[in-house]
Amino acid sequence: MKRIGKVVAIIQARTGSTRLPSKVFADLAGAPMLERVINRVGRARRLDEVVIATTDLPADDGIEQFCNERKTLVHRGSPDDLLDRYYQTARARAADVVVRITSDCPLIEPEIIDKVVDEYEQGQPKVEYSSNTVVTRTYPRGLDAEAIRFDALERSWREDTNPAWREHATPYIYRHPERFVMHIVTDPVDRSAMRWTVDTPEDLAFIRRIYDHFGHDRFSWRDVIALLDEHPDWSAMNADVSQKVVP
Repeated sequence: MKRIGKVVAIIQARTGSTRLPSKVFADLAGAPMLERVINRVGRARRLDEVVIATTDLPADDGIEQFCNERKTLVHRGSPDDLLDRYYQTARARAADVVVRITSDCPLIEPEIIDKVVDEYEQGQPKVEYSSNTVVTRTYPRGLDAEAIRFDALERSWREDTNPAWREHATPYIYRHPERFVMHIVTDPVDRSAMRWTVDTPEDLAFIRRIYDHFGHDRFSWRDVIALLDEHPDWSAMNADVSQKVVP
């Protein structure tokens, strides 16, 4: 039994993306993007469970069916209040630590998930939130992982009154460093300019180029770095895409 308790990865997923609807089911080398994400997250050694948190809208019935067919845990909740969806999912699974993952990151790396959890554990009993996405980003966008102590998630769920923040789950935590003890996970090499997430057709074309090269989802993020070193023009495919900004 881990000293930090039950670690549950919660992958948020919905079909209602504004810029690329139903992207979670986009084909990547013969499998839906959501399946690729589940497979890669599932290889992280520090996780006790992996759960898909989708919405209770009829449009997302297909996600629940997809999960049931693959015997993947799924929990449904608020379409707009993502913080509530995470909290209710974590409570239902009796999580001590929540690892937040988004379903539009099909290059998500097990090694990095483990690093975020490992450094969270090393910071105990003080650290409540460990992340490689905020304050100082060094990893490519799309390798994002956050480890959140359940009581910190619950506190933010009770206190956050900003609907725009609740829609993005964790801003209340990382924008209140005076209220939460945070730890930032970094890499010695700054690759933060790289964009490996899927939000637009250009992003999807780039990710498909990666998956078509490997033909599976068992490659590592270091394999991708090496591949892009060989084909630097590939990174230009989505270099002009702007990331949505949290209000």
